[in-house]
Amino acid sequence: MNDRQRLLDRAREIIGMEAEAVSGLLSVIDDSFLKAIELMLHCRGRIITTGMGKAGLIGRKVAATLASTGTPSFFVHPGEAIHGDLGMITPDDVVMAFSHRGQTEEVLRIFPYLKHFQTPLIAVTSNAESELAKASDVALILQVEREACSLNLAPTSSTTAMLALGDTLAIVLLDARGFGPQDYALRHPGGSLGRKLLVKVSDLMHTGDENPIIHSSKPLSEAIVVMTSSKMAATSVVDDQGKLVGFFSDGDLRRHLGRGVNDLNACMEGLMTKGPKVARPEMMAVAALEILEKFKIISLPVVDEEDRPVGMIHLHDITRAGIVI
Repeated sequence: MNDRQRLLDRAREIIGMEAEAVSGLLSVIDDSFLKAIELMLHCRGRIITTGMGKAGLIGRKVAATLASTGTPSFFVHPGEAIHGDLGMITPDDVVMAFSHRGQTEEVLRIFPYLKHFQTPLIAVTSNAESELAKASDVALILQVEREACSLNLAPTSSTTAMLALGDTLAIVLLDARGFGPQDYALRHPGGSLGRKLLVKVSDLMHTGDENPIIHSSKPLSEAIVVMTSSKMAATSVVDDQGKLVGFFSDGDLRRHLGRGVNDLNACMEGLMTKGPKVARPEMMAVAALEILEKFKIISLPVVDEEDRPVGMIHLHDITRAGIVI
């Protein structure tokens, strides 16, 4: 067997060992898992994750996943905890400690504090006989007998199992809380989903002097001036009550000129597009984008409940905000 084949075989063996560690988690989905979910679901404070080394890195990631899916959480380093950061943990919190062997000294040293304040402890470990497991209110025991590391030293299979279990807890809690896309977007305003679900037309529309409006009785020459001065290349057309009755864009102008209509005194009432597509201020910007793309137009008048144009939104306003369908 050549070196190349040995490397490929070893890689497959490692993936198999880590997959086995994850599949072994099915044995953890029992009454202990339900008790852990109940503790976390009814926690009046935060879920505090902790752990040393690689297990601590998993604890950080689990805390971040919990926080982003509706369960307030943060990581406390056990080494820092025993030098003052224990003050971050309150009786209303629930602590979740990660340790493969369950004998990590720094983690064990925070137990008296937790016991004093009766702060619940969830253990995530592979050792059911460990001090961590015995001191906990709930022990989630991983079925990991050996690391994927050939020396059985570097945390590999154990941390993979911890991460998968942490994700499972977070998503089960998400479902139990009825946490939906809008809730997720509120915690991710910088992401594409956040922009889709949080940015409204009112956040992007042009108002005031940047919102071109002209009366239906005015001539084409005035409409061109209004469109040019606002830099919107379009104008809303209103009646005597200030209600929207039409829309006129530079595309309409080109079409009229192409048909030989070049009378600058022509009345807007006969040139405007009647019954135009509109947006409303409270509409999500992504919904306005759908209208623009569906009807192959580049701007929309924004009207209030009385059909008065209160703004205008352009395709570029939406795409510049990073909103895509």
